[in-house]
Amino acid sequence: MTRLNGKTAVITGGATGIGLAAAKRFVEEGAFVFIYGRRQAALDAAVAELGANARAVTGSVSDPADLERLFTAVKAERGTLDILFANAGAGSQLALGKITGAHIDETFDTNVKGTIFTVQAALPLMGSGGSIILTGSSAGTTGAPGMSAYSASKAAVRNLARTWAEDLKGTGIRVNVLSPGATATDLAKDALGEEGQRAFAAMTPLQRMAEPSEIGAAAAFLASSDSSFMTASEVAVDGGLAQL
Repeated sequence: MTRLNGKTAVITGGATGIGLAAAKRFVEEGAFVFIYGRRQAALDAAVAELGANARAVTGSVSDPADLERLFTAVKAERGTLDILFANAGAGSQLALGKITGAHIDETFDTNVKGTIFTVQAALPLMGSGGSIILTGSSAGTTGAPGMSAYSASKAAVRNLARTWAEDLKGTGIRVNVLSPGATATDLAKDALGEEGQRAFAAMTPLQRMAEPSEIGAAAAFLASSDSSFMTASEVAVDGGLAQL
């Protein structure tokens, strides 16, 4: 498993959950990984787990100055960037009729503005053969009750990949979307509780939630040359949730 040997990767939201699972898989496959997030303690714990081929940078995807620090650190140590996994995301439940401007701003600042700013900041370090992976969601296709802002933001992410594939013509850089369904991260399990987890499992054709490592494996595929003829695509790793 050396598909990413010698590659340099950045994973936003990389300290926990899907981001950390992807970081583990990338390192296992030979990549040098920078993880990025807002919580220093979580980043430190993740780097301790990932080992010598990982670095951590603290910051927010919605702050261009923080992102500049991230990619300055990448350039200083590695020179160039091969893989960007724009994974950082946010979302909370608020029913139609109670949606506020602050709720919309919180969601879109991370999921849409943050994704745009992250990719723009990374592009000067990327060249032909580079892979950009955006984290979507099954909710971007199906919608989810009480999740108007989140679902709309993930639908926007799906369209960003289509638009950027056009913008990146001739560069050799690919951009694809990885859309998980319900995934058994620690955060999701705490938020859903046992009853919520059972409900999502029942809705999913495979009758269970995904393990974070399964999403990380799909991210490694999109990061590698195994997906070299894919751009503007969406890879749904959702147990069939949004497919039927």
